Amino acid sequence: MLIGYARTSTLEQKAGLEAQRESLRAIGCERLWEEQTSSVGPREALRAAMEFCREGDTLIVTKLDRLARSVRHLGEIVEALDGKRVGLRILDLGLDTSNATGKLMLNVLGAVAQFEREMMLERQREGIAKAKAEGKYRGRKPTARAMAEEVKRLLAEGVSKREVARQLGVSERSIYRVC
Repeated sequence: MLIGYARTSTLEQKAGLEAQRESLRAIGCERLWEEQTSSVGPREALRAAMEFCREGDTLIVTKLDRLARSVRHLGEIVEALDGKRVGLRILDLGLDTSNATGKLMLNVLGAVAQFEREMMLERQREGIAKAKAEGKYRGRKPTARAMAEEVKRLLAEGVSKREVARQLGVSERSIYRVC
């Protein structure tokens, strides 16, 4: 059975999720799991798709970065799938782990993808440092501090910190920082 997995990082990427869905259906995926979550957050749909896989099935993703966050994570996924005798295909790379060459290529490309991500993050950090040095970077606007008076009023009324955070749409930790 062909099993598809699609992921985007944010809710704004609906077109990207739809494109993945169409690609996976076009090649004949009978079951499809999808989610909109950061690669570093919990990935319940991926876990469910991997649990659903049975011997002889193939898990299919459109791109390598939709599946794994690092070479190590990729290795863990491949190992888990191999243990169940489940193949892995990555469409944009034309990669299939059902043979030794596919497994080798997957490891090489995974390392390159991780290198590329680390280089992008390094450039981002350099850009932020430069912007800070030039006085152009201010960071995210502090939302809870802007509501300090409201926070203090609700707390004075006896509302719990957890409830204040829920009502104002900020984290409980932010409430503690305000008081």
